[in-house]
Amino acid sequence: MRATVAWWDLSRSDQTIASLRECLREEGVEQWERVPGLRLKFWISDVRTDRWGAVMLWDSTADPAAPLPPNRASELIGYPPTHRMAFDVEAAVEGLCSGPLERGPAFTAEGRP
Repeated sequence: MRATVAWWDLSRSDQTIASLRECLREEGVEQWERVPGLRLKFWISDVRTDRWGAVMLWDSTADPAAPLPPNRASELIGYPPTHRMAFDVEAAVEGLCSGPLERGPAFTAEGRP
């Protein structure tokens, strides 16, 4: 497996974590559910440092040159990620969970204005 991380410092953007959460609710998630080879994608934020990003886990057989959905974060933020990194995943484990993944603040009352 491979992992990729895209991380934006929002200090130069008009976008906020709240506005990016709203975009996720309206249009940002479903298109990623159909990407071949994508095992998991989760969006991350750090309100304290005003940062926004995404982490993606890819099957080792995923084609790195395959087309992806439009990068709405870059479009909205106005510039490419401040940091973009790719890593080999040395080991992975799925823990015991009581249900499906939680959707997070973008989809709960906690993250809504």
